[in-house]
Amino acid sequence: MLPAARPLLILLFALALAAAFWRIPAAPPAAFTPPPAAPSFLPAEFSAATLAREDGSAGHPTLTQLPDGRLAAAWLVSRKDENIIRFSLLGRDGWREPQVIASRESTAGGTFAHVGELGQPVLHAEGSWLHLWYVSRAPGGSINHSRSTDGGKTWSKPTRLQTSPLANQGGEVGAPPVALADGGLALPVSLKLFGGQGEVLRLSPTGRIVGKTRLPAGSTWPPALLACDAQRAIALVSDAGAILAAESDDGGVQWQGREAAPLARSDTPFAALRLKSGRLLLAGNGADGRQSLHLWLSADDGRHWQTARTVEAAADGAAEFTDPALLLGRDGRIHLAYGWRRQGIRYASFSEAWLDGGEK
Repeated sequence: MLPAARPLLILLFALALAAAFWRIPAAPPAAFTPPPAAPSFLPAEFSAATLAREDGSAGHPTLTQLPDGRLAAAWLVSRKDENIIRFSLLGRDGWREPQVIASRESTAGGTFAHVGELGQPVLHAEGSWLHLWYVSRAPGGSINHSRSTDGGKTWSKPTRLQTSPLANQGGEVGAPPVALADGGLALPVSLKLFGGQGEVLRLSPTGRIVGKTRLPAGSTWPPALLACDAQRAIALVSDAGAILAAESDDGGVQWQGREAAPLARSDTPFAALRLKSGRLLLAGNGADGRQSLHLWLSADDGRHWQTARTVEAAADGAAEFTDPALLLGRDGRIHLAYGWRRQGIRYASFSEAWLDGGEK
């Protein structure tokens, strides 16, 4: 055997050994908890405001709603000497002063691992718990989980999710999870270590991985998971310049691919929702890239899309409207957050009636 071939064989043996010993326990059949479908009687309304301005690059916002009705937001801030995740609550007088809930130092201290930089956060409120997932890279991507039991005032030390046999490298989050009937969550992720693959992690009520399903398509960005009823769900995946749809009719155990949705642009991050009317809403960039942010509607589960609204559009060199996040409030109001010109986070609130053509 040539000496030069030995390191490669040792590496292949180590990978095979890791894959053989790394197992996620089989989970019983799952059922989704979809948002209730009902007509929305809100009038046509739209409002927008600056959520936060940052002295540095700001983006990748995430939204959730607390049990008391307040909105919570988190986003990523990157400066030359700092890489942090900020958090804020929406009160009666507007968004409150942001606080830092994760940093490279706190992540390294909690996970006992070297952290190069932080990535996309995802917030999710579940009962009295507030979950935070976010990525840390060194140099791959590992998914970390932290939680708060006091509405975001204090947070537990982050722990790493065991998502891969290769030291958990390559994982990315970006879209919110879907609630399961057993109290757990279905968290969509993408693994970028070998070119990108969409997956859905099934989490226990405490955040532990108890199941994992691979989607039948690659994934440039983390997929958006949309529950239709207890057994049926749709996953929208960005792959090779198109947004693909996958469907499951058995609680997410198996997924079948479907045709691509004809959208103007799909090589930048997007967000999606299932509205109270049952239609799908998608937010993303237009044909001119990050210089515009649009909203599309689909009445047939993503097979066809129609442009509903343009939220932002500008032609100057600093125009960047990026990383949209969507949230459906319990009252049917739709909430949108996105990175605004890399200077901060913009927040908008609107109704389905406004999407359908009502005046601003």
